[in-house]
Amino acid sequence: MNQTLKVTSILSDPTRFNIYQYLLEKHKEVNVAEIASEFDIHPNVARLHLSKLEDIQLLTSYSKKTGKGGRPSRVYFLSDKVIELNFPYRDYKLLSSILIDSLAEMGDIGRKTLYTIGEKYGKKIMDGFHANNLSTGQKLNILGEASTMMGLYSNFFYNEEKHTIKFQVNNCPFKELAAKNQHLICDMHYAFIKGMLEVLFTEVELVEDKNMFAHSCDSCSYTANLIANH
Repeated sequence: MNQTLKVTSILSDPTRFNIYQYLLEKHKEVNVAEIASEFDIHPNVARLHLSKLEDIQLLTSYSKKTGKGGRPSRVYFLSDKVIELNFPYRDYKLLSSILIDSLAEMGDIGRKTLYTIGEKYGKKIMDGFHANNLSTGQKLNILGEASTMMGLYSNFFYNEEKHTIKFQVNNCPFKELAAKNQHLICDMHYAFIKGMLEVLFTEVELVEDKNMFAHSCDSCSYTANLIANH
């Protein structure tokens, strides 16, 4: 309970919450000077906010030499710790694990079922968006907003000449489940993203270029070939 109160107290500050959101979206290391400049606050205030976020283990830091002599700079980055707050208590992660393990026990049928459902829910997320009269730029903006809403924090880049969209998934919302059932969860997540894209671009060939679990990196990257645009 004490930890819960501490987390809610620290994240209740709007500037502190926005700093955490900034790190989620940028998905890179930051220092005090960058945060101070980005949020127009004094470096000492920025350092306090970052330290508070580190206190509840949302961030981790280390000393980094600047190469200019003097004191090393403190660098902050996202930790792997997941904080969940439910009032009253609910354990949806346990329920998810039970359902995923059940599908895994079903073998190929379970894998195909989860893939189909993933694609269905990817399309459902995009319900209400009518792509017929939208420009490619407007579609990318919609994808960006949906990505943020889903906690993927992706940036989408369109190559007009090749008719491709490249993007990274900087935060996997299923990371803990994927650690145990990687192929099952990653296939479902692939189908989910493909479903989102197909609502806006009709026919898409989605290629996974890099997987954060298979390649031990911080993000998954994809290329979407827009077949219908050729």
